[in-house]
Amino acid sequence: MGSLALDASVAIALFTANDAHHERAKVQLDAALDRDDSLLMAASAYSEIMVHAVRNGEADLIDRFVDRLRMEIVPADRKIGRRAAELRAEKRSLRLPDALVLATAQARRAPLLSFDAAVARVARELDLAQS
Repeated sequence: MGSLALDASVAIALFTANDAHHERAKVQLDAALDRDDSLLMAASAYSEIMVHAVRNGEADLIDRFVDRLRMEIVPADRKIGRRAAELRAEKRSLRLPDALVLATAQARRAPLLSFDAAVARVARELDLAQS
């Protein structure tokens, strides 16, 4: 039993049956629930997955998903914002929303599950990769 931070790519894969990572998302999420991990997601990642849902009138679907899993949506505070800026400054190819996800996982000392290769690579460098 621990914590697990989810990147938007995991939720997107889970909700998109033809996504290349769909099955992996289901397996990883089931394993986390079996371990009784507490799930968390950066507010920026939550917003990212909500965009498509809002456009399609399915925002309630995402909120039910978050509620059902008792997933904590972690707001960006000053500490997370500063760490995200440091990561973004160090790694010029890292997008700010991804830096916020990484900084959130780091602040919560939670491994990060991401199917985005660039984010997963930085997570490994920061010892945040999910084992």
